[in-house]
Amino acid sequence: MTERLLITGAAGLIGGFLRPRLIRPGRVLRLLDVAPIPDPAPGEETVRADVTDLDALDAACRDVTAVVHLGGIPHEADWPAILHTNIDGTYAVLEAARRNGVPRVLLASSNHAAGFHPVPDTPAPDYLYPRPDTFYGVSKVAGEALGSLYHDRHGMDVLCLRIGTCEERPPDRRALSTWLSPGDCARLVEALLTAPDPGFRIVWGASANTRGCFSLDEARALGYRPEDDAEKYAASVSGPDHPYIGGPFAE
Repeated sequence: MTERLLITGAAGLIGGFLRPRLIRPGRVLRLLDVAPIPDPAPGEETVRADVTDLDALDAACRDVTAVVHLGGIPHEADWPAILHTNIDGTYAVLEAARRNGVPRVLLASSNHAAGFHPVPDTPAPDYLYPRPDTFYGVSKVAGEALGSLYHDRHGMDVLCLRIGTCEERPPDRRALSTWLSPGDCARLVEALLTAPDPGFRIVWGASANTRGCFSLDEARALGYRPEDDAEKYAASVSGPDHPYIGGPFAE
């Protein structure tokens, strides 16, 4: 039986990291974005649609095994834009999945959902209560709350990834503690796609960084085995120390 994953926001940075790392025999990636999908490969289907278009998402969720929801504005913006794209969009994804009986949804949350927490002396625990640092962070808190509701009310497995700094390499000193390598991002997503009966979870998305400020206990319990460490880049990055988890977003 063919496994079909719907990835929203597939034309974005993280979507680009995941596509070649998630494709495999017996799996089809259905890639949805309002922007064109670059260079679709064998085993990939493309859907040009806005993440807030419930009818389009309803069609895109047909015959889907799981949804990886990355779509949205990935930075701070004005409230109307954040509300429409990030909050209404997450509702549309969850509702379309519910209508089609999709059993599992992975939601891209963010460390900015808890960005106004002071940087801890020990790794921040799983399920650290929300202290968003921006309207963007508020939208991620709202997404987690929607995911909780859809799990409790409809029995859907919903896993929220509070992603750190997901780039090819750490861009600055702060990222030595928040980096999520592209390879570890794919390993985390694969673990969350295959964990048996996870229910509703919130997990930190980071690599096994020597200076890591996020607990990986919940992610590891779900099968995540990170392989990368930002420390190997320590000599090549610089930047200020930040008092809050959200770094410059909280300043």
